[in-house]
Amino acid sequence: QIFQPLHTLRAAEKELLPGFHAFEWQPALKAVSSSWDVGILDGLSGWTSSVEEVPADTIARRFRYDVALASALKDLEEDILEGLREQSLDDSLVTGFSVTIKESCDGMGDVSEKHGSGPVVPEKAVRFSFTIMSVSAHVEGEEDSVSIFQELKPNSELSCKPLCLMFVDESDHETLTAILGPVVAERNAMKESRLILSLAGLPRSFRFHFRGSGYDEKMVREMEGLEASGSTYICTLCDSTRSEASHNMVLHSITRSHQENLERYELWRSNPFSESADELRDRVKGVSAKPFMETQPTLDALHCDIGNATEFYKIFQDEIGEMHARTDVPKREERRQWRAALDKQLRKKMKLKPVMRMNGNYARRLMTTEAVEAVCELVPSEARRQALRELVGLYVQMKPVWRSTWPARECPDQLCRYSFNSQRFAELLSSTFKYRYDGKITNYLHKTLAHVPEIVERDGSIGAWASEGNESGNKLFRRFRKMNARQSK
Repeated sequence: QIFQPLHTLRAAEKELLPGFHAFEWQPALKAVSSSWDVGILDGLSGWTSSVEEVPADTIARRFRYDVALASALKDLEEDILEGLREQSLDDSLVTGFSVTIKESCDGMGDVSEKHGSGPVVPEKAVRFSFTIMSVSAHVEGEEDSVSIFQELKPNSELSCKPLCLMFVDESDHETLTAILGPVVAERNAMKESRLILSLAGLPRSFRFHFRGSGYDEKMVREMEGLEASGSTYICTLCDSTRSEASHNMVLHSITRSHQENLERYELWRSNPFSESADELRDRVKGVSAKPFMETQPTLDALHCDIGNATEFYKIFQDEIGEMHARTDVPKREERRQWRAALDKQLRKKMKLKPVMRMNGNYARRLMTTEAVEAVCELVPSEARRQALRELVGLYVQMKPVWRSTWPARECPDQLCRYSFNSQRFAELLSSTFKYRYDGKITNYLHKTLAHVPEIVERDGSIGAWASEGNESGNKLFRRFRKMNARQSK
């Protein structure tokens, strides 16, 4: 080894370095260099600015997408070979592999240095990352491919590889799209091509399938050109308006897609029928910006948890204040009292500290039978307590279906009963809780009631495709930057 000429040694050493693995694309990627020994890039590379354009005033760092994928596959080499052995597949008969990728992207507020010197600058960051969800092998002469690897913990930060870090506010659409533009271009180029990478000393060919499902609703709306989440078009999966969704809570099917959003944007832009703004908006169902990145029309389990728990937290306050019996609008002071009573009770019985903004852990603790029992102690009327217990009971039954990684295996009974339960849940909302749901409903509650069974049937899981891994990664990012989010007292 030592007496070999230097350049061969270099090649051998490079094989050992993390992230540098010789690979090639067939056909070669459009507009992407074919070199494979590329490290961390400036996030703005691949974005040519012309004279008039102001360069984006931001710091961003990223890996080139194909280099990162090759590296991630090399990390899985053992698992892939193990999978081939377990399925007793003959190496000579395997013609290639298919790899499914989950993409996640999320904004982080307030990542300024807490005790560095200098002024406190309000910084925001956005992280884009991917997870290899599964690998399957194509065998010569066989119709179906054989699954040889499945990520068992798709929501762990360990399986979630960061691709791009940028100091941008996620609401700054222009800068965000400028930085993710090259990423999107690389992703589109890779869809048309095969990666040739050596595993166990043999060159293998991989095709990639990308599914952007780790986005919260705000990010999905931004990427797909939809109006913001307060829009009358309440859903990123169907064309329902808020009032339709509150009157017909359960029967909707998924109709939106990236392709359709692009077509609708074209209509919005050109207005071929010379309609008024309102008619046009109704025609395109709230698509009023150019869809930028293809996302998977799904529901993000983590934010679904948080959104629904926020809603229940408000229902609990309303029930403590007996809103169902009132005709007038309660004063702010009264509402504050109900909230204080609820917080005090939850702290006493459930050891739940009040939080500034609902987070995943709080949401999980709040949506339990113990918590609803604690709340019921504050609700004066027995009939309302029964209704509240039934509502949360149904919710607890429904939740595993969109939380668990493999619902058909982990909670088959709840999966079977889901439609029935959601029907009953909707009935309760529109009768007993009519004071809150007459003509309005929150986005995530609509999705929970209307779309879950269809997504599970299509994808096999909602929980596995959630944004949780990326969110956990945010926590690491904060740790590495030696800065802590403001935590509530």
